[in-house]
Amino acid sequence: MYKTARLCSSGLSWKEFGKKLNRSQCRSRILCQVNLFNRSLSTESAQKTLSSKNNDQQHSNNEREFDSTGYAVTTKLCFALGITGSVIWLLNRKRNIVHAAQSESAGSLKKGLPTYSLEEVAKHNKKENRIWVTYKNGVYDITDYVSNHPGGSRILLAAGSSIEPYWEMYAAHKQEEIYEMLEELRIGNITEKSKDEQKDSSDPYANDPKRHIALKPSSSKPFNAEPPLSLLRHSYLTPNDLFFVRNHLPVPVIDPKKYQLTVTKVGSTKQVNLSLEDLKRKFNKKSVVSIVQCAGNRRSEMVTIKPVKGLNWGAAAISNASWAGACLDDVLKRTGIDIETVDAKHIIFDGADADPTGHNYGASIPIEMARLLKKDIILAYEMNGKDIPQDHGYPVRVIIPGVVGARQVKWLNKITLSDKESTCHWQQKDYKGFHSSIDWHNVDFTSVPPIYELPVQSVICEPEAGSVLEDDEEVTVKGYAWSGGGRGIVRVDLSADGGKTWHSAELSPTEQPLYKTYAWTFWEGTIPLPKDHKGEVEIVCKAADTAYNVQPDNVEGIWNLRGVLSNAWHRVPVKVPKS
Repeated sequence: MYKTARLCSSGLSWKEFGKKLNRSQCRSRILCQVNLFNRSLSTESAQKTLSSKNNDQQHSNNEREFDSTGYAVTTKLCFALGITGSVIWLLNRKRNIVHAAQSESAGSLKKGLPTYSLEEVAKHNKKENRIWVTYKNGVYDITDYVSNHPGGSRILLAAGSSIEPYWEMYAAHKQEEIYEMLEELRIGNITEKSKDEQKDSSDPYANDPKRHIALKPSSSKPFNAEPPLSLLRHSYLTPNDLFFVRNHLPVPVIDPKKYQLTVTKVGSTKQVNLSLEDLKRKFNKKSVVSIVQCAGNRRSEMVTIKPVKGLNWGAAAISNASWAGACLDDVLKRTGIDIETVDAKHIIFDGADADPTGHNYGASIPIEMARLLKKDIILAYEMNGKDIPQDHGYPVRVIIPGVVGARQVKWLNKITLSDKESTCHWQQKDYKGFHSSIDWHNVDFTSVPPIYELPVQSVICEPEAGSVLEDDEEVTVKGYAWSGGGRGIVRVDLSADGGKTWHSAELSPTEQPLYKTYAWTFWEGTIPLPKDHKGEVEIVCKAADTAYNVQPDNVEGIWNLRGVLSNAWHRVPVKVPKS
């Protein structure tokens, strides 16, 4: 019992109880109860031993009688445990109150400090002019702290702005020591609040949801953005707020109580309407961890070769999530459609997002593909265990694992089985691949099929381009790899000398079958730096999938007018300190 009580008490952080809490008093209260308990046990044990010697002759009678001695021991045991537990509960309660008070005071207005404006804070976003951040009403200079911070590159994302959106993602920062450390860097106050854009009732984008500050927009209307690469690699399942956003049209606002999904077949008079509750109650919930990647991921690398038309995506127009909802095959069967025997060549998915002329976004996949994936395609209403966010298709999005994001229609409101593809612009006049001699003056979009499965891909997330390495002998490289069609990653190769010598990275397990790998694969490797680096090195990665498809060595050979299917070796230039 003493060891138990001691263990409980030693697990408490005395510092967290506050300056007014006396450590010796806390310990003495607990030890007092322990000693009292030990004495009671010793007394009862002695009494029980003496009683057993004097009453051997009455053994048979004692077996029938209630063991009052055992009852007394049990009673005192419960009493001692109760008091000890109460003391510990009170101490923990006081600790929590003190902690809450300290977290509340962090970022509060402080007298005697200057007040800054948002504009002034925004100017301090580089080491050259000092790095400032804000937290609630506090302004902090973190310049000298950044180099010693384990996540220095991530905290720099908040340079010149508020750190609150980032801290909300990482609960580890919500500790007394962190608040105390932050307040030591305090230089001023801020009372000005950022102003949201004034909403214009005539603006079709007026009802778009609020986005996380970390997302880097490539366009604002429609909103398209990707997270920083350094954050992308931080979590196997991309947090909903940091999942890259690809919108073609204004985000629709849908009342879940009025939501209807229509399932029909061209040439049939029968159609079935399903509510959101129908999808949740009438069908088993199925989940799948799957990538969504834009066809234009890494388009910015093609732009360096020759101009292309499209959003200037970096290497983070890709994210990974756990999706849950009703299986498409189950829904079709409930409506009387057998995907294996149905007389149709395509399945068309239409969304509720529409342009000013009333034309909706839509896409389709061949029926053969739907048959191969019939148990994996889901009509998802959950994303990472929560309702799908508005930007990602609330209330329902079709998830087609292993297929380009353009076919995974958001705000799904209609499914049609047809002999023809979707007539939507993005199915017929976009998201198709051409060779580098085809340009806008001679392109024929009907000459090639739409993009469905994407080629093998790998990207370096750490270190970031332009960063200065700490070591001049070796570097640890981290990134992601993925291939379309469920093809798993079997190898990632790393080089620091332009591809003359290669080293194998260690692959993190995906817990998915190698030939049905819909999630990305994280990888990591430590490689030597060339001795003749002259202060600069270009790190390169390339991946191979289960079909031994590999990435091409340069962008020039795969350039195309839309900048899609960009999957050349990923190259990251870094600086190396001289010995």
